[in-house]
Amino acid sequence: MAQQCYYEVLGVDRSADAAAIKSAFRKRAMQFHPDRNQDNPHAEQKFKELGEAYEILSDHQKRAVYDQYGHAAFKANGAGGFGFNGARGFSGAGGFADIFDDIFSEFMGARARRSGPGRGADLKYTLDITLEEAFAGKKAEIRVPGSVACETCEGSGARPGSGPVHCGTCKGAGRVRVQQGFFTIERTCPACHGEGRVIADPCTDCGGQGRVRRERALSVDVPAGIEDGTRIRLSGEGEAGPRGGPEGDLYIFTHVARHDLFERDGADLYCVMPIPMTTAALGGEFEAPTIDGGRVKISVPEGSQTGRRFRVRGCGMSQLHQKGRGDMFVEVQVETPTGLNAEQKELLTQFCEAGGGDACCPQHRGFFDRARRFWENVTEGR
Repeated sequence: MAQQCYYEVLGVDRSADAAAIKSAFRKRAMQFHPDRNQDNPHAEQKFKELGEAYEILSDHQKRAVYDQYGHAAFKANGAGGFGFNGARGFSGAGGFADIFDDIFSEFMGARARRSGPGRGADLKYTLDITLEEAFAGKKAEIRVPGSVACETCEGSGARPGSGPVHCGTCKGAGRVRVQQGFFTIERTCPACHGEGRVIADPCTDCGGQGRVRRERALSVDVPAGIEDGTRIRLSGEGEAGPRGGPEGDLYIFTHVARHDLFERDGADLYCVMPIPMTTAALGGEFEAPTIDGGRVKISVPEGSQTGRRFRVRGCGMSQLHQKGRGDMFVEVQVETPTGLNAEQKELLTQFCEAGGGDACCPQHRGFFDRARRFWENVTEGR
């Protein structure tokens, strides 16, 4: 089977400059790197082909020979007689190992280059609060289970009087190079798991981990105006890192419980208030509760119907990290009398008769006018 053209392998034109060739190689090598394609049996071969193509085309002398003689120039008995013995025989400062280190520094990432204990895991905690507490804010005391630094070894993981020693496998670098076919791949050291140190004499209390499980008491400041689902981050209050590694963070998610009287929409509050039929008909006042525990008087004009809403400015929720409060909206619900005695029923009957019916049912006529038109349209459509 004929070997594919190096320019086609990298996906560049023959006129491509060095920068374009390097960029194309970087993009495709990232795509076909074996560590990213463990389920693709062809990825390693494709990766090798990319490396071989780049090794030739990135060197202007080898590229000139390739442009003139093709693949034959790089075989042991090639027609050009140059005897390069293939790309894998190159060595020196310009060899592929140096190119690999340069191009894949981003792929391996800082984690691969850094040695030392790893960071502790982040923790999540759900804090239940009332609507009143969300309005006023509070200082909450919580207990969080997790890992803390071992007091016996002060988080080192080593028995008191001793300490971690450099890993003999990676010489303290935290990573090793492994030959994978044509390439040398840099990976986390399997002996020290990237820390660069090992515990020769582990602490008996933590087993060499440098941390133990313990429940901690923490104080959390809940700001006024906080909403349901808001996240509070406490830096360094998560799991302790292994063997002296940095702590993770604690994320507290607030859950505001439903209220018996109020419904919340941002900084505004909504409340439904029942009022007597007489107050709705004649007008008057009633008192509505407020979230801060106070009361506010609301004037009701005569003839008010169920569903009428009154706005009380500045009686809503506190606003997070802002001055002022939202508004409160009170919706009235006119109560229908029940359990009337004979005299009361007679009085209501006289009231309706005296008003000709419309006074008792101000919305009745409008509704049945619309209903009559609906019935007429249905009849005509049949």
